[in-house]
Amino acid sequence: MQTIPRYDSIAFGEAALKLRSFRQELLSANLVNADTPNFKARDINFSEVLKDRLAGLEDARSLGLNLTNVRHIPGRQRVTGPEVLYRTPVQPSVDGNTVDPDLERGHFVKNSVMTEAAIQFLGSSFRSRLVAITGQAS
Repeated sequence: MQTIPRYDSIAFGEAALKLRSFRQELLSANLVNADTPNFKARDINFSEVLKDRLAGLEDARSLGLNLTNVRHIPGRQRVTGPEVLYRTPVQPSVDGNTVDPDLERGHFVKNSVMTEAAIQFLGSSFRSRLVAITGQAS
């Protein structure tokens, strides 16, 4: 029998909202560059990246800052972000652009709805905890 991992609802909501926002930026960039020659449509595998984030594996894909000179200041900050994938075009274009505006709009709208759901979920988690702490609903 496989056990389902338990996640803190706020940590889950935060990770989902951050990834939805990141994906929204990618999808909007795709739409904006629909007429840009040689632009390649980009996206992320949301479910895989969310699983990795919740499992604490996001650092496995992050890039460390290398010191190439003794005078460089060591940085603690790590450049992180989900692995960005390139979309395979349904119909190749002459100018090398792989953005299908109809497909991108569909992904954009669906992601917008899911972003709103993530905001509602996170707000609900906060309200539930507030009720548990104060003992009264507001």
